[in-house]
Amino acid sequence: MKNTKIFELADQLKAAKALKKEIDAQSKEVAEEIEKLDLALSDAMAEAECDRFSRNGITFYLSSRLFASPVSGCKDEMILALKTHGYADIVTETVNANTLASFIKEQTLLNNDTVPGWLLGVVKTYEKTSVGIRKG
Repeated sequence: MKNTKIFELADQLKAAKALKKEIDAQSKEVAEEIEKLDLALSDAMAEAECDRFSRNGITFYLSSRLFASPVSGCKDEMILALKTHGYADIVTETVNANTLASFIKEQTLLNNDTVPGWLLGVVKTYEKTSVGIRKG
């Protein structure tokens, strides 16, 4: 491959990453604007005691959604409470993907560049090669 082809691809990659960064920033700004408008409209509708209305063929309605999480530092206690009261079936154990990848990398280094046998068949691995870009 000629250097000009490499340089063209490098320039295209740099431009695409810059465009993505710009779009991500715009997306974040739009998401913040949506959040503000949603709050303002829901407040106005509640104040007007209006739970739904139609405008230009679109129905707007108030919707409520509950979010729940363990109190900070009480995850184990919450899980124990759920299990104790007969709700063990909604409890799942997970391993963070980044933590698992770091662990596998560490174990592979300790095991002559191979995944330990006790993990074969229960963990799959792959490597992705990409081109990093940084300023100057």
